[in-house]
Amino acid sequence: MAEMETIGLETDLSLFKYDNLEQLPPSYRDLGEDERTDRIETALDQLSEDVLILGHNYQRREIVEHADFIGDSYALSKRAAEADASNIVFCGVTFMAESADIITDDDQTVLLPSMEASCPMAGMAEALQVDAAWAELTAAAPDEEIIPITYMNSYADLKAFCAEQGGLVCTSSNAHRAFEWALDRGDKVLFLPDKHLGENTAHRIDLEDSTAEWDPWDPEGKDPEAVADSEVILWDGYCQVHERFRADHVENVRGDHPGASVVVHPECRREVVEAADVVGSTSTICATIEEAEAGETWAIGTEIHLANHLERWHPEIEVLPLCGDACMDCNAMRQVDPNYLTWVLEGLTEGTERNVVEVAPQEKELARVALDRMLEV
Repeated sequence: MAEMETIGLETDLSLFKYDNLEQLPPSYRDLGEDERTDRIETALDQLSEDVLILGHNYQRREIVEHADFIGDSYALSKRAAEADASNIVFCGVTFMAESADIITDDDQTVLLPSMEASCPMAGMAEALQVDAAWAELTAAAPDEEIIPITYMNSYADLKAFCAEQGGLVCTSSNAHRAFEWALDRGDKVLFLPDKHLGENTAHRIDLEDSTAEWDPWDPEGKDPEAVADSEVILWDGYCQVHERFRADHVENVRGDHPGASVVVHPECRREVVEAADVVGSTSTICATIEEAEAGETWAIGTEIHLANHLERWHPEIEVLPLCGDACMDCNAMRQVDPNYLTWVLEGLTEGTERNVVEVAPQEKELARVALDRMLEV
């Protein structure tokens, strides 16, 4: 474990922080869907109200059909906090399970089915890395106060760092309010880890001409003068799914489907957002399709499994993936195989808690401060 210089918090890179999570035993690897479904339902009947299954919008059909709630990451964490179940099985990625552990009661246990489900974007802004960069960033503007904001898609220790530096957490829905909150209290915003969401938010609040990008991977990608001259500093991170979308995907789908409308996530590149008809979180994307008129055609610019769910849930709407299955697939989300869900649930029936995600007390306390500040905006 290493200590973060700015806040004295011991932490580690996520690669090592969760290296004790278990892998799926061989006996579970070849289960067929019928057998797996029967075993999951048997386990759930036995566990009854003692377990809550949360399924992120990007999970496959075989996961969400067993979920008690389906939604985006923070909404699911709030569902966990409101529940009486002592075991929360979060079918998502690591940072989501951490967020649920931060806001649930101490007598609730959060389990992550797969050890491989680790969001690449969250890993592009490790807290130790940001902590080391903080001295460079603050030296670039020594007479001004920088307020860090981290997207919900980040690890708990980075949320803790932002809290200690006077910052907060945001979602894709309230990022613009978080920026305004921070700029009321400081001179500049450092936004982590998604540069595209940060750029789109800067445009939303008319600060598109006052942004600088900070590339922690490239010494030549760090421009102190640009930082000094800008109100918004964008950390060079991105979602590997949403970054794949291009403006020509929007153009092509409209050419192939005259009259089609396009809804995309704000983690997409700026030119894709500008070309779309609607931009918003996964909740907004879902609501857009729910409210569409029968016979309308909508192309979805987000992870493929949500597009597939919406196509199933709303057969009266023609739902199209914006750039095809391979383009839109999230490898991290795909790691939560339904065989893992079977294994974790059957473990609980035997009194065994597998792949528990638990945030350390000091880290949890600080991260909760950052989340609480978000609720103020």
